[in-house]
Amino acid sequence: MSLFRGALVLIAADLAKVIDKRALPIAILFSVAGAVHLFAPAFFLSIVPAWVPSPKLAVALSGIAELAGAAGVLVNRTRVLAAWGLIALLVLVFPANVYMLQQAISHHASALWQALLWARLPLQPLLMWWVWRVGVTSSYARRKT
Repeated sequence: MSLFRGALVLIAADLAKVIDKRALPIAILFSVAGAVHLFAPAFFLSIVPAWVPSPKLAVALSGIAELAGAAGVLVNRTRVLAAWGLIALLVLVFPANVYMLQQAISHHASALWQALLWARLPLQPLLMWWVWRVGVTSSYARRKT
């Protein structure tokens, strides 16, 4: 039993060297979103704009990208690339947020729902900034020290 415990301590120590805890909230957010995209895609399929050729593929690929980005931002060696990938993903899926709002307006959704969708739009750039701040700028700052 103590050998097992010792191995766990060594593994945890090694992980602490390569994983940045500051990226953990981002990793959790994108892990959950990615899992939902893959295992309960109905909601996401409903907000894919009509001009997207293969909604199921788009939702699945975005889920995979979210999971890969979530794992990547945790690891020092892949953090910058993963952060840029997540930022690109956020840019690419922004039209779905706009489409969702347009659909709510055209279907006369409740004023509260429409207000929430309007409020959601500026959250996307804020999320991009957060990913950039944690994933890109903090990584460059560490390299200079």
